[in-house]
Amino acid sequence: MSKVRSARRVSAFADSVFGEMTRLANLHGAVNLSQGFPDFEAPAAIKDAACAAISRDQNQYAPPYGTRELCEAIAGDFSRRHGVPIVADEQVTVCCGSTEAMMAVMLSCLDPGDEVIVFEPFYENYGPDAILSGATPKFVRLREPDWAFDPAELGAAFSNRTRAIVINSPNNPTGKVFSRDELQVIAELCQRWDAIAISDEIYEHILFDGRAHIPIASLPGMAERTVTTSGLSKTFSVTGWRVGWAIAPASLTGGIRKIHDFLTVAAPTPFQDAGAVALTMGDEVYAALAAGYQAKRDLLMGILERQGFTCYQPGGAYYLMADVRPFGFASDAEFAHYLIKDIGVATIPGSSFYIDPKTAPPTVRFCFSKQDETLREAGRRLAKLPCSAEL
Repeated sequence: MSKVRSARRVSAFADSVFGEMTRLANLHGAVNLSQGFPDFEAPAAIKDAACAAISRDQNQYAPPYGTRELCEAIAGDFSRRHGVPIVADEQVTVCCGSTEAMMAVMLSCLDPGDEVIVFEPFYENYGPDAILSGATPKFVRLREPDWAFDPAELGAAFSNRTRAIVINSPNNPTGKVFSRDELQVIAELCQRWDAIAISDEIYEHILFDGRAHIPIASLPGMAERTVTTSGLSKTFSVTGWRVGWAIAPASLTGGIRKIHDFLTVAAPTPFQDAGAVALTMGDEVYAALAAGYQAKRDLLMGILERQGFTCYQPGGAYYLMADVRPFGFASDAEFAHYLIKDIGVATIPGSSFYIDPKTAPPTVRFCFSKQDETLREAGRRLAKLPCSAEL
């Protein structure tokens, strides 16, 4: 066999579905409700802060683990809101987005032969990240309509080989917000099996219907075994800035920082300065963010239900899963491609969030981090569906 080939590990996972659906959306002129980025402006205050940093010539490498101002802002914000003391110098690592933070955490915490538990449907990076770390992902199903897990099934997934479990709350793609009782079940299993909780909290401020975000690190006995990842992207509508972070116990921070340093060196300097400003903007900003997204959720749900979709109402994040069985297609992937090419609306097939697409419920994921007019235009196009009601 020729040595001129990709590494074998690359064949263990597929290409990203998000980029492909956006490519098809652009090709066919579809309204893009697939990939999770806003089509509206970021807050003026943080854009001004980024521009000011560039004008001050903050354009060279930042300290590898983050600027002092941003690290302290991250630590102070988390401590204030959740009552978990965080020491910036010992526990915070600023990365190139929460995606890199998750990769750095897995590479630094998992060894070949370890197992990492992942809830499905799952954000697509978790499985490949585990595989690239040499670990084996084990999947536990979240089941519609409320995307609950079976505690017995989760308990059976833990073993002496379990090194970590990945939690994403609010969840992509379902919008599920894990309750305190659910997190307590996970916490007890982590402590029983001496496992790490890796908690992706990138949508922590996008919550609906009075729900509260509960970091698993805030539960008794979990601060010393939880790594929390988050970032600026979703809260402040700056997905292109690539500023994320990991908050970890000091015993794990050194490893995370080593991996981050050799992966990317440092996150963009002027955007870190802007991030420090963003995190001091006050709780009223988060309240307005959540209220605005709840209105968008309700707008899109109304549109979809009039067109014949069965919607699973999300409790947070900015995605909505909808059952597509009424439309009579052989698979959700086939339906998603039909929507792009014939209807002009791009979504993500729900089966792409499962390890075995054949066992997944037939759904598509809509993203509603869009201007209201974008959502209404999608509604006008969806009215062309054969079983749609009149708008």
